[in-house]
Amino acid sequence: MPKNFVFSSESVAEGHPDKVADFISDSILDACLEQDPYSRVACETLVKSNTVTLAGEITTTAKLDYEAIVREAIRTIGYVNDDDVFHADKVFITNNLTSQSPDIAQGVDAKKAKGKDTAEQGAGDQGIMFGYACAETPELMPAALMYSHRIGREIARIRHGGRQAKWLRPDCKSQVSVRYEDGKISEITAVVISTQHSEDVSKKQIEEFMVNKVIKKCLPKKLITKNTKFLINPTGRFVIGGPQGDAGLTGRKIIVDTYGGWGRHGGGAFSGKDPSKVDRSAAYMCRWVAKNIVAAGLATHAELQVAYAIGFPEPVSITVETFGTSTVEEEAIEAAVADVFSFKPANIVKQLNLLRPFYRDTTNYGHFGKDDLPWEETQKVAALQKSVKKFK
Repeated sequence: MPKNFVFSSESVAEGHPDKVADFISDSILDACLEQDPYSRVACETLVKSNTVTLAGEITTTAKLDYEAIVREAIRTIGYVNDDDVFHADKVFITNNLTSQSPDIAQGVDAKKAKGKDTAEQGAGDQGIMFGYACAETPELMPAALMYSHRIGREIARIRHGGRQAKWLRPDCKSQVSVRYEDGKISEITAVVISTQHSEDVSKKQIEEFMVNKVIKKCLPKKLITKNTKFLINPTGRFVIGGPQGDAGLTGRKIIVDTYGGWGRHGGGAFSGKDPSKVDRSAAYMCRWVAKNIVAAGLATHAELQVAYAIGFPEPVSITVETFGTSTVEEEAIEAAVADVFSFKPANIVKQLNLLRPFYRDTTNYGHFGKDDLPWEETQKVAALQKSVKKFK
């Protein structure tokens, strides 16, 4: 990537149709884990107009009222306005959930099975996962994405407060473009916000509110210049939104969920999956390791790739990339990572304490960059610094 360029990332609010689907899926996952921490959950959700369809595989001892869970999730998001076709109390719900395939289950279970090479817990699927961290923001995340998330969270805070802007509705997108000069951030070149609204507000009112009450509050003043463009509801109208305006599916916002297009992605979605699915747990693990590498001062940019085979406990590869920013040899960092961390699926679950119902906290505004999540902790910095000295 050249040293002088503009990079953009987007965020979507909890009322975006795809995020509605993600939140319902994670709500069902949490409900399962609350009663049965060893639940196997792969819950997919489709939302469109006034309908919700559940599909996937769940094996659990939990006794669940799926309809109540779905309606509560929708109500929490804020689809409770009489002018919404998609309404918490009025949607029609179809349940197509079945149990997990026994062929998959025997690969994941920590016990012997015919044809299985080991009695250890194996990965729930083959695949590749990535984790990334950089020194651009206090969260050690790419700046454009974090700025976009800040805007989305602030709009949601105002909407849920219900006083400042009663015309706000749940569906919303934000996007920020950042200019880099000589590899460093010099200015924000554009901010895009598309927010659903009621009929009784003008575009001018929305523009003034978003610029003065949201953008200027959320973004660094020194990066907003005379060149910064503010594009607010650029179509001119956004009354019909949410699942009424567009279908939503679990797992369609994987770039928003991760690094905004800056770090690579293995392709697997997160929401609705219990931590035996390495698509989710190993991606969290890779973020944890990458963040500790950067926090330890071993690099200013770090990316991990890990790969698994279904039913096998050890990853088939672990790779560290620092993009030329490391303070020691990458091979030494790789060796230290293998020395300090265990990437076995069962050990990931233990290290990050993943068998608990907290996944709804991850669903919106990115799965990374939130201080209260276990993979955002940097308690392995000292261990990494000590270990890397052995491999220099």
